[in-house]
Order: sequence, then C-alpha cells, then structure tokens
Amino acid sequence: MNREINQSLTAENSEIKLLVLDIDGTIAGESNQITEAVKQAVKAVQAKGVKVAIATGRMYCSALRFHQDINSDLPLMVYQGALIKDPGTEKVLQHLPVSKNMALQLLDYFEQPELRSLLSVHFYINDRLYVREITPETEIYAGRSNIQPIAVGDLRTVLDTENEPTKVLALSDDIEVIERLLGSLRQQYTPAELYLTTSVSTFFEATNPGVNKGAAVRYLAEEILGLAASNVMAVGDNFNDVEMLEYAGIGVAMGGGPAEVQAIAHWVAPSVEEDGVVAAIEKFIL
Repeated sequence: MNREINQSLTAENSEIKLLVLDIDGTIAGESNQITEAVKQAVKAVQAKGVKVAIATGRMYCSALRFHQDINSDLPLMVYQGALIKDPGTEKVLQHLPVSKNMALQLLDYFEQPELRSLLSVHFYINDRLYVREITPETEIYAGRSNIQPIAVGDLRTVLDTENEPTKVLALSDDIEVIERLLGSLRQQYTPAELYLTTSVSTFFEATNPGVNKGAAVRYLAEEILGLAASNVMAVGDNFNDVEMLEYAGIGVAMGGGPAEVQAIAHWVAPSVEEDGVVAAIEKFIL
C-alpha cells in the first residue's frame, strides 16, 4: 500500500529524529484544538529525544498557540514554509515573499468581472491579513485563525517593494471555482514563477516559487539540525503537504484527506477526529 517503506528504517525507530506535523486536518480538527491524546503522544516522542516541529499554511500569529501546545523548541514553519521563524528568539530564519509584480498580476486576475464576486482575496503582509472587504468567508477564516483582518478596499494600496505578501490566498465556498482557478493559473505560471496549491478544497494559495513545506522541512532538518531525510517523519493531510511527505523518510497522510495525497504517502493514518497522529506516532516512533 502506497510508497514502499524502507524496512531497516521502520525496524530502527531511533532513526527518526525529527517529527513534523501539519495543523489543520492533522493535529487540529473541527474543535480547532489539539486533543489531550495527541499532546501526550507528542510528549512521549520528545521524551525519546525526537524533536517535534510544525509546518503549516497558517499565519505565524495563528500557528503559535499550537507550537506552544506541543512544547516545541524548534523554529516554526508557516505560510507553507515561506516564513520560518524561531519563537524562542523571534529570529526570522527565512522569508520568501511573493513579488509585488506577481501579487499585482494575481490581483488583476482575481478581479476579472466573472471572478470578483466569487472570491475573497487575502494578502498576508508582516503577519497581518489585508482584505478588500470583510466577507462571510473571511469572517469564518478569521474566527478559526483568531485574527483580525484589515479591510483596505483596493489591495494595491498595501503593496510596495518593502511590503510584499508572504502569501496570497483566494477563497470561495464553491469548490469548483477554486479548482478552475488552480487549473487556469497553473497554465499561466510555471513552478519557477509561483508555487500554487490548495490547503483545503476552498483555499487557493500562491507563494514564492522557492516555497513549499518540503523545502522548509529540508532546510530545518539539514541546515539547522544536521539531519538527513531518512531521519524525518512528516504527517499531513492535504495537497500543500505533498512535498513534505515526499521528502520525509516516513511520510504519513491522514485518513479523510484527498486520495491523491494518500497515494504518495508511506502509510495512511486514521482521520484527525480519530487522533490519527497518535496511531502514526505509535506505529513508527513509539
């Protein structure tokens, strides 16, 4: 089932020295909280000397409480890895924004007459969320993220070369709109120009072409911790986790996620509502 796991790696659990977890759909489900079972499993992993980190599409300010909940002492990888920041020192280790020119091109595309009324557009600048207007979709998003969006009307007014967006997001409650958007823009832009993905079926996300969770985890593992991919286990649930799952020595997909994501994983865990991360940790680390 799925990618074949290196038998010596699974037998030698001590090989895993870094566990990387996604947030939404992985350690946080409908409750938007980490369950006590997951917290205890993570604690047991750390007691064995395994480091634990978070890699998420969320904003830094929104992801920080999850980082604190699992008592991680590693840098936090947010915005799909576009920002890597150490909460302990407040030091920014990496920031790869979307260029002003590319952000303007995306905005022009989103504001075409046939699309404008269907999309809520989000610009993330300096860990603040800027929007044209507060839509119902934005209110739901902001509530789950525990942030206050800033409505500015024309998003062009917040862009300059000093303030380029860490991430650009367009959301719609119509999944088909997001699928068409992703397909169309992938025809217009190569991976060398923009990294385009969906983190949930209603979120279209664009970041700097050098950004994805796999690249971020590689940077943390190899540049910061001096580890190899074989020392890494990663758990995620959606398309924005694919590169991370492919990079890791053990890549675990959550049950309930897209079949295409499960297909590239070494193993598929139970769903987030069934504390699938606990099952994955027990199988491969504990």
